[in-house]
Amino acid sequence: LLVKEYGTASNIKSHVNRLSVLSAITSAQQCLKNYSRTPKNGLVVFCGTMLTEEGREKKVSIHFEPFKPINTTLYMCDNKFHVDALQELLENDSSFGFIIIDGNGCLFGRVTGNTREIITQFTVDLPKKHGRGGQSAARFGRIRMEKRQHYVRKVTEQAVSSFISSSTNMVTETGIVVAGSAEFKHELQKSDLLDPRIRAKIIDTIDVSYGGVNGFDQAITLSQAALSNVKLVQESKLIGKFFDELALDTGKYAYGVQSTLKALDMRVIETLIVWENLDVNRVVLHRPDGTEVERFLTPAEEADRTNYLDSETGVELEFQERMPLLEWLAEVYKEKGAQLELVTDCSTLGSQFVKGFGGIGALLRYKMDMAQLDENEDNDMYYDLDEEVEEDNEDEDGYFF
Repeated sequence: LLVKEYGTASNIKSHVNRLSVLSAITSAQQCLKNYSRTPKNGLVVFCGTMLTEEGREKKVSIHFEPFKPINTTLYMCDNKFHVDALQELLENDSSFGFIIIDGNGCLFGRVTGNTREIITQFTVDLPKKHGRGGQSAARFGRIRMEKRQHYVRKVTEQAVSSFISSSTNMVTETGIVVAGSAEFKHELQKSDLLDPRIRAKIIDTIDVSYGGVNGFDQAITLSQAALSNVKLVQESKLIGKFFDELALDTGKYAYGVQSTLKALDMRVIETLIVWENLDVNRVVLHRPDGTEVERFLTPAEEADRTNYLDSETGVELEFQERMPLLEWLAEVYKEKGAQLELVTDCSTLGSQFVKGFGGIGALLRYKMDMAQLDENEDNDMYYDLDEEVEEDNEDEDGYFF
């Protein structure tokens, strides 16, 4: 293949493009000499010329065996590297399909990890059980049944195109949930028109009160037993437990940056819940006497220079380092005896958690009066490293050594 492409590339009119393509093909040929046979999971080769930050050209040659089998054969000459096939390998293997069907229309959806996707949906206008006259009851009933059967046929055909791969002729989903508010969901499963491959993957049948998108959301909630391994459901359960503790006022919860980090430092957090896109940075500053202060600031607060002043003396503090709070938590949560759970705002509960509680909270091992601890802090986003040192050196009687 590369020998043929080398001959084709020799005819490129642009001198610069011709040299770049020929160089990349030559590099790819050199990479292939390192392999006596194709690796078990396939082989990925990227070769080309790129511009560095200084504006200089740099030749790039990358070759590796993917961590999972890759079934795509692709040769592409372009101004960028195509990594779509590799991104598919990173997707969660547990993918569940949903068919939401009632007398008004049908929706096909998919839940993968924490992502909810609507594949397609359509509406239908079916005749009711009774007409306004002008035709016999037998003819009216026959027309009604024909339209219902045509509707079921259309749903079965769409199910094949939505959930069966055209390349492998196999169902792409781990399981399929059929939901609806009428008898159509049972008629669909009993129909001889339903593909046996789809029928074999049906794991649950659910009654929902709505159709369309609302029915899809309700079906996800009601099918938690079948979707226990899907992150979106696990996320909803976790945040739901957090809201339950909050509603019952058990005291076994914390939320907000200051309260949560204080509880983390006290090692009372059982589960630390953080939004995966939390936009808060941990900034470490130096006082003139050499002591350190860490502050947790949003980008808007970082732009305010008053946040870099000492709260007691008003002296500007020396900047030392900056790190995303989420990255810092990922490094220290195990040392603090906590379990870290990242959530999204894709679900209804996740959106409420992000908008109402700042995207960070925790479930505690036992009851704590976080409100009283908050009163001892001068600023919600400030935390002094010296306090931690003093607490570590204090003995049981409250003396220092």
